[in-house]
Amino acid sequence: MSKDPSEARARLEAMSVGFRAKYVTYDELTRQVRAWAEGFPEFVRLESLGKTLEGRDIWLLAIGRDPAGDGPAAWVDGNMHAVELAGSSVALAIAEDVIRNLVCPSEPLHDLPAHLGALLREDVVFYVLPRMCPDGAESVLRTGGYVRSNPRDDRLGKGAPFWKSGDVDGDGLALSMRRLDPAGDFVGSPEDPDLMLPRRIEDAGPFYTVYPEGTIEHWDGFSIPAPDYLSDNAVDMNRNFPYGWAPEPHQKGAGAYATSEPESRAVVEFTSKHPNIFAWVNLHCFGGVFIRPSGEQPDNRMDPTDLTLYRTLDRWAEDITGYPMVSGFEEFLYEPDKPLRGDLSSYAYTQRGAVSMVCELWDFWKQVGLPVLRPFVWNYQRRTREDTIRMAAWDREHNQKRIVGAWRPFVHPQLGPVEIGGHDPRFGIWNPPPDRLGELCERQSRFFLRLASLAPRPRLVEARATRLAGGSGAELGSSERSPRASTDDLWEVSAVVENLGFLPTFVLSSARSLPWNDVVRAQISLGEGVTLVSGEREAALGHLEGWGAVDAMSSPGFPRTGGGPRRGRVRWIVRGRGVVTIRAGSPRVGKVEARVELG
Repeated sequence: MSKDPSEARARLEAMSVGFRAKYVTYDELTRQVRAWAEGFPEFVRLESLGKTLEGRDIWLLAIGRDPAGDGPAAWVDGNMHAVELAGSSVALAIAEDVIRNLVCPSEPLHDLPAHLGALLREDVVFYVLPRMCPDGAESVLRTGGYVRSNPRDDRLGKGAPFWKSGDVDGDGLALSMRRLDPAGDFVGSPEDPDLMLPRRIEDAGPFYTVYPEGTIEHWDGFSIPAPDYLSDNAVDMNRNFPYGWAPEPHQKGAGAYATSEPESRAVVEFTSKHPNIFAWVNLHCFGGVFIRPSGEQPDNRMDPTDLTLYRTLDRWAEDITGYPMVSGFEEFLYEPDKPLRGDLSSYAYTQRGAVSMVCELWDFWKQVGLPVLRPFVWNYQRRTREDTIRMAAWDREHNQKRIVGAWRPFVHPQLGPVEIGGHDPRFGIWNPPPDRLGELCERQSRFFLRLASLAPRPRLVEARATRLAGGSGAELGSSERSPRASTDDLWEVSAVVENLGFLPTFVLSSARSLPWNDVVRAQISLGEGVTLVSGEREAALGHLEGWGAVDAMSSPGFPRTGGGPRRGRVRWIVRGRGVVTIRAGSPRVGKVEARVELG
């Protein structure tokens, strides 16, 4: 690879398929991730976590100084809900920024100070899953029809009528249909008849019912089923993860069993084998909000140390992205006191012990000029007819009328005369307009890279051998060597293991008791001619606190260092001469090592 940063930057820019300014297809996304892996193999590793039912790869990028290493890792995924396409662009932008930081180390990384750019290069591996549900995303890009996660439905016992989305008028899209109906619940806006508004008692008509473009399966020739977002696609991927999973009817969209889908199963299999993941952002659309744990209990029952950390991240999120960070339980339950079951963020936080959160990209309410309601879920539930009119005005003035379009007459094979078209929320509501993607990518990357900079950072220092019989000491890296030792020479081998990171080696207080969240351990490996005299080959040091530990006694009026130990020392007595290797670490933070020469 060229040492010239300008040449490396030019190569990186030439590889881009334009994901910061458009929504990419599966083929374009595949071309992008392959270009990075082939162009920068020392920093980028590409693997397929599995195949979808339509045969597409579930691509995962590992990016870092040692992409196959076991050091602290930050994970980001996007597009688990098919219509939420912006997540793919943001995830790819984060990947590109991380690669740029590696191949152009002398150039600034957004507004991060230089030492944080170096920290991210040296200490963090990035796992980037840009499109969790490529089958669904491809369907949305191709047809415009709504798909929650994937266009598949293998539910048993489905004999009742339901809507099956599809292109019935042959224009290549599957949008919406409206039908004149004196009992209809919608009416055309007086200012813009194409805009459908909720009916009021003052309205004189004409009235409409609004359905997805498609046909009715198992139709009896009379009854028209109510549309449902899962009518012809069975599983909501964000209800199919193992933590807290519950079957239908307790949790709609749950799937036949936890990880019944190849996409969720692939994610769980990979992440269960990678305890080094300490940070996790699950990208969704839309709203402009971060949703943090806990999703199943109020803040006053949450681990207080975890909560303090998330309040710090809340300030960062608001400052960098303009998005607030809210409790999933307190501000994002669709039904009071009924937590979501089987969602990915709860799996990441509770089962994998990661600093996890959802980000609902695209602050549509702010863009339109509407007040942002709290609790935040009210933004989706309590919008008024006047709000809809303001959204349509924004669409005309700032979005090239991508959302509200013309209705076209058509004779439906089942319903007779209808009108088709009218409403396409893909680019404007569900996702930002393509020309707004760049700024969204930039802000989200800035936040995610700061989150990644919290990584635990194990170090092995002061590794040395002190001669106990017949000579002087030898330290790692020293040009001085002790005189030729006799076979009965004794040495004390010692080292200090320390954590220089913000987060402790157990990452989250609530994760400390997870069975795989082992303490930091140090092992000594003896070279030829060296024997162990005293001490166990492996010594447990316990967990090491990070400098970000918050102590209740620390305040402007009484500043005191808080938390537990950040360093631990290990010692062994050995006999002989040669080389010994000390390795220290844990499943969460990986291993560091040092070699010490004896004699």
